[in-house]
Amino acid sequence: MNDVYGDFLKDYLAKGKTSTIWLHNNYAEAEEMPAEVFFRKVYEITDLEAFALRQCKGKVLDIGAGAGAITLILQKRGFDVTALEISPGAAEVMQKRGVQKIINTNIFDYQDEQYDTLLLMMNGIGFCQYLDEIERFLHHAKKLLKPEGQILFDSSDVLYLYENKKYEDDGYYGEIDYQYEYKGKKGDWFTWIYVARDIMKEIATKCGYQMEVLFDDGSDQYLARLSLKS
Repeated sequence: MNDVYGDFLKDYLAKGKTSTIWLHNNYAEAEEMPAEVFFRKVYEITDLEAFALRQCKGKVLDIGAGAGAITLILQKRGFDVTALEISPGAAEVMQKRGVQKIINTNIFDYQDEQYDTLLLMMNGIGFCQYLDEIERFLHHAKKLLKPEGQILFDSSDVLYLYENKKYEDDGYYGEIDYQYEYKGKKGDWFTWIYVARDIMKEIATKCGYQMEVLFDDGSDQYLARLSLKS
């Protein structure tokens, strides 16, 4: 596995700094990515994240946990929380940081336990890549949710990226391609989806969920809860 993401997380944990991390994309020039955002403390999280953590209940699965920032906060608050992360390097970092329960796998390959809350922060649902894969995830999530369980996630409408230019692809404009570059090594290109709330609600309804928007940051980003229709 080409794990450039895990490489810079391990460097930051070991040294408290990294070489420049570049995040290439398919809509503009590459941008520098600050590694410290993956290691933020409770006083550094956003208002949206703080609100989301207050909505967590019961047994929690933190999907796409990264370096464990959110997992560690929940763990310190006494939650039975498990971090799920596909990057081996990130999983190693979390273990060294004291995360107690870590699953290093793809979410689609996991269905061993059920949870009260599936948590996806920092647009974690973006791992689905495409609109139809969101449907696939929501159907898979039914195997992971307890009867009264919930999915908490944030996302945003990125139409503003194309205010001054035409979107020229055939797909959904929120499906964006990225590539990490670190110390001269480039990772594989990957797609990350940002889904507008009206589209997400349509998908959720189609898959048998009710969607409730819990928080709006006033800048196109929102936090939502999905629960299975009774």
